[in-house]
Amino acid sequence: MSQKRVSRRGIPEVLLVEPGSKPKLRDDHAARDFGWDSERCDAATAENRARLSELQYKMFVDGRYAVLVVLQAIDGGGKDSTIRRVFSAFSPQGCTVTSFKAPSAEEMRHDYLWRVHAHAPPRGEIGVFNRSHYEDVLIVRVNNLVPPAVWRERYDHINHFESMLTACNTRVVKLFLHISKDEQKRRFEERIADRRKHWKFAPADLDKRQQWDPYREAFEAMLARCSTAEAPWYLIPADRKAFRDFAVSQILLRELEHLPLRWPAATYDPGKIRVI
Repeated sequence: MSQKRVSRRGIPEVLLVEPGSKPKLRDDHAARDFGWDSERCDAATAENRARLSELQYKMFVDGRYAVLVVLQAIDGGGKDSTIRRVFSAFSPQGCTVTSFKAPSAEEMRHDYLWRVHAHAPPRGEIGVFNRSHYEDVLIVRVNNLVPPAVWRERYDHINHFESMLTACNTRVVKLFLHISKDEQKRRFEERIADRRKHWKFAPADLDKRQQWDPYREAFEAMLARCSTAEAPWYLIPADRKAFRDFAVSQILLRELEHLPLRWPAATYDPGKIRVI
């Protein structure tokens, strides 16, 4: 991706990870905005949220399709703020956010996708995964929690799982928020300095920061192995929050607009109804 001016409609295309490609997570790519300054981004994001709200309502009453949005990023990448600033477009009546933590004892008794599948959105609704099944090819790889022969098989497992969801009318949209190491440092320092944000930081986050290079390699493998035509990854420069929010909203808008949504037919003859 070159740093060039890109039209609003072209943002999803330029951020799409083409199936079969091998993207590199370069720090100097994390601040790209493709000619979109903060003011234009904020205005476009507001317009997109209004349109997304309309499309969610239509999808809800249509009831034939679901959308699963997968959010992944390194610590400090902005998953929570993206959910707050973009996904507020959706009514909570038809949008659920699930955050996946360390597996419970009950979840450990099942296959690693069991707990994830249980939270896939029903038709008519949008589900957001704040972290996801991809932790099983990320943290388990970096921390050597399972042998390489085990996690290497999981790329194919995940692709088949997402293919099955797609075949069942669930559109899977995967968003990787890419920040630079310097930006992560700045965000960590901001959390430490502001008592209102102390809860967002733990000293263990610094241990993970020391694993920056292994995590980058794991993320690159995830993007390369699991961006498919059915369930693509989008690689979003996320150092600049305004552009990040605009890009996410524009991708969601394109994905929902591509669904063949329709208003349900009336089960009565509206011409014969009189309200008195």
